[in-house]
Amino acid sequence: MNSRFSKFIVPGVILAVSLAAGGAALYRPAYLGNAYYLGALLFLQGLLAAIWKYEQRFFPVLVVAFLWAGMSVPFYTVWTAGRWAVLAVGAIVGFALYIRSEHPRFSTFHLVAMFTVLAALVSAGVSSFPIVSFMKALSLLLLFLYASTGARLALGGREEKFFPRLLFLVEMVVYASVVFYLVLRKPIYGNPNSLGAIMGVVAVPLLFWGVLTVEGKTRQRRAIFVLMLSIGLLFYSQARAGILAALISCCLTCVALRRYRLLIQGTVAFVCMAALSVALIPSEPIADMPVQRQDSSLALTLLYKGHEEGGLLESRLTPWDETVSVIRRHPWFGSGFGTGLNNSEDDVAVGEYSTVSAATREHGNSYLAILEGVGLLGVLPFMTLVVMLALKLGGVFTWLRRSANVGHYVTPVAMVLTAGLVHAGFEDWLFAVGYYLTVFFWVLAFSFLDILPAAAPVAVYRPLTDFGFATVGRNPNIAASER
Repeated sequence: MNSRFSKFIVPGVILAVSLAAGGAALYRPAYLGNAYYLGALLFLQGLLAAIWKYEQRFFPVLVVAFLWAGMSVPFYTVWTAGRWAVLAVGAIVGFALYIRSEHPRFSTFHLVAMFTVLAALVSAGVSSFPIVSFMKALSLLLLFLYASTGARLALGGREEKFFPRLLFLVEMVVYASVVFYLVLRKPIYGNPNSLGAIMGVVAVPLLFWGVLTVEGKTRQRRAIFVLMLSIGLLFYSQARAGILAALISCCLTCVALRRYRLLIQGTVAFVCMAALSVALIPSEPIADMPVQRQDSSLALTLLYKGHEEGGLLESRLTPWDETVSVIRRHPWFGSGFGTGLNNSEDDVAVGEYSTVSAATREHGNSYLAILEGVGLLGVLPFMTLVVMLALKLGGVFTWLRRSANVGHYVTPVAMVLTAGLVHAGFEDWLFAVGYYLTVFFWVLAFSFLDILPAAAPVAVYRPLTDFGFATVGRNPNIAASER
């Protein structure tokens, strides 16, 4: 915001809030003693503070709002509704600021994203829960609008500040998760698969990149330590989709860098942490906590989760078969975006700010889920969006193999997005906007287009020393002609 606007808006907001508070104290004193109204006032104050420095503050606030709403922590129900207000404000304000910026730019990727929203809105008309489906399509619109505008303001030109802070935040999340899961035995993420998703898609890839770029023995030891903790939590969750996603992302990076020795070392580290983590899994059942069956080997625990008689993909085959059955019955327009078919004759109560289980069901695959929701006609823009993103990722890893420029900020984004696309093949979250991982993924996906390296990148970016990592420098493996 420019200084001329600030001179008027700050006194105006202070005056308006003061008059409102004075009027409430005189004519509605009960409002100031009501926890609901006081909470709403605090929420508005925090939202205004985030808007005031939009580029620096709003993205962390958005991520925290969605993460809080999806965790088993106090006051999470407040954010079940509050997250949508935060997303709506972020999308509207971000769009207004981005359009007024010097060089607003949109590409074919953004056009395809708009067509996905249109397809979702059309499919809402055939849903058994049209209101729920329409609201989910609206939330997809808000997410893509924010990711196309506001999120790009938060990252554009600010990579040197954004990624070190992101790594620091991920470290804190890993430390907190260790305390809650291993010490307090409190499953704050709910289902163990959510713990595996956070560690496999976000924590392990980002922290692995931190180890590759860190400088100094002390910082390197710290980076390796927190990486090992995240790997341990990943295996502790027994979430096979998260394990596979992290393995493919990290291995692909090592192969692209021709770091085969590191690949072997990393494999040994994964095996050691797997054995240690499985030993820490409780054998007695605890609600929403991983559980280990007695006399079960390491392979059976991680690959079959103690149910080897049903096959490796037993837990996925049933929802996959059900989804394919629905697709065959409704191939063209699907069952409605974000909702399943209502097979009962009774009316089902629908949640006001979140989807009840009756309106949807498990699919076990994000791509099958969207195919069931919007049908063969509506799925074209969704699949086009995913294919375009996958092709861009392939180009980045090809460039990485040629340049070995691991310090470029496109590398951690590519690792997270690769892990996310793999993980989405076994969990149906990719277009479920209410899930915090969905918000984080698509924000990085849209910002990813702005930080793609040129044919001859000039500098190698490295995390800042403010958060205990390295500084900006050049990669000695890059030829002078490529600098």
